[in-house]
Amino acid sequence: MNLWCEIAGALCLLAGLFFLVVAGVGILRLPDVYCRAHALGKALTLGVILLLLSLGFLLEGAPWWKVGIAVSFQLVTIPVASHLLCLIGYRRGITRWSGRGWLDDGSPGR
Repeated sequence: MNLWCEIAGALCLLAGLFFLVVAGVGILRLPDVYCRAHALGKALTLGVILLLLSLGFLLEGAPWWKVGIAVSFQLVTIPVASHLLCLIGYRRGITRWSGRGWLDDGSPGR
């Protein structure tokens, strides 16, 4: 295997793992469902795409068209799922975090 492919695969793998950890920390640490969905949508999409690219670099003879299809599928589905989580929270009347406290009645949810 080419040395440059191994280096690119390792860098994509490490960067993808970093963004997956950032998404996990965002889910645990952020205050409300809207912030959590934002962290999930952004960091998870980038992390999964980088992991798929590392798969393409590290496997010999990996079909790049399949990697491209998987990347495009992730680009479509993860942000839509994140948006639907926010829509469910909005329709259930879950309050938002304002930065100084909870909006509306001060409780984290209704």
